[in-house]
Amino acid sequence: MSERPPISPRSPRAALEPEQVPPPPKRSDRARNPFVVAGNAIITIIIVAMIGAGGVYVYGRQALEAPGPLQEDKVVNIPARAGKGDIAEKLQSEGVIDANRWVFIGSVFALKASSELKPGEYLFPKGANLRAVIGTLVEGKVVQHSVTIPEGLTSEQIVSRLTDNDIFTGSIREMPREGTLLPETYKFPRGTTREQVVQRMQQEQKRALAEIWERRSPDVPVKTPEQLVTLASIVEKETGKADERSRVAAVFANRLRQKMKLQSDPTIIYGIVGGKGTLGRPIKRSEITQPSPYNTYVVEGLPPGPIANPGRASMEATAKPARTRDLFFVADGTGGHSFTETYDAHQKNVARLRAQEKQIQNDTVEPAADEAPPPPVAAPADANAAAGAASAKPAAPAKQRTRAATPPPARQGAAQSTTAPVVQQ
Repeated sequence: MSERPPISPRSPRAALEPEQVPPPPKRSDRARNPFVVAGNAIITIIIVAMIGAGGVYVYGRQALEAPGPLQEDKVVNIPARAGKGDIAEKLQSEGVIDANRWVFIGSVFALKASSELKPGEYLFPKGANLRAVIGTLVEGKVVQHSVTIPEGLTSEQIVSRLTDNDIFTGSIREMPREGTLLPETYKFPRGTTREQVVQRMQQEQKRALAEIWERRSPDVPVKTPEQLVTLASIVEKETGKADERSRVAAVFANRLRQKMKLQSDPTIIYGIVGGKGTLGRPIKRSEITQPSPYNTYVVEGLPPGPIANPGRASMEATAKPARTRDLFFVADGTGGHSFTETYDAHQKNVARLRAQEKQIQNDTVEPAADEAPPPPVAAPADANAAAGAASAKPAAPAKQRTRAATPPPARQGAAQSTTAPVVQQ
């Protein structure tokens, strides 16, 4: 009878546990294959990348769509040749965006706008989000500045205004010919060169003149578009009232038909000061007969060229003057003019103006001996009429004068007492 080993009593838990832990199963050769290991690693990287990309997408979307920090509309100038980082810093310093430069750069790449950002002056609206800011820079819709060039200025005066305006850059190489610039309200972005401004004004003048010339009255006494501009410049300087232009043009047209001298004061002034445009004092009696190619008290017909840059309205009035037989006009003391067909009726209007002048004689200064009497009268409310030019900018109160209440027949001027040579504003 064989002996059995004694049975050692164990606890129930110990009885359930095996006396020897089996070794782990041996990995198969396939699991140890390097291609399988590499594949597992790649899958893991892809999954992690997808999770990261999802997080970036959510964050980026929130950054693009979140309202910006601007509390009110703001204009910001993005300089030329600025990089994405420079633009981001500029926008952040101006309070347009609150994201750091890397978020801005990343957003630009995400929107595929890396090469589309344009320099310029932009208006960013209140609360504009990052997407809208980038979209504004891509569209290139820069701020347009309104620039008004008044009618009746000479080319030299217009160039001076453009030179003083700091939204433009560069210089004007050559003074534009008189009458080749169209006075108008234009819109330009900051940084436009002054040469470009002049070119646009010349193009607009050519276009307007061509249209007006085609619609001219068949009996208008000018032979070329250039002559029309010359006569329109005289009309422009003689009156600033819109409802008088065609009638003033009719006076000069009637005089040209009858071979009468135009006898317009602004032509005397231009013959003396040229492109400066203003005399700054009354015309002297000696200057009325002073020889000058532009003095229409001396020369027959039109002067050799324009004395200013007339506006579209004056050119249209000159191309289609009123159907009247008027040959004279004189200031009526209220900012307008009185028109007459005969010299006798004209003299009565002059006498009426002299009576008005006497009423304010205490407020005037006695003119010098060599200057034309009598004392001036107060200018009308519209100083542009007194200055002889239709200006968009109100001028200071001017003085209006009359020359020779009873001029000899040789000086039966068309436009006596029409304008005062005052400094234009």
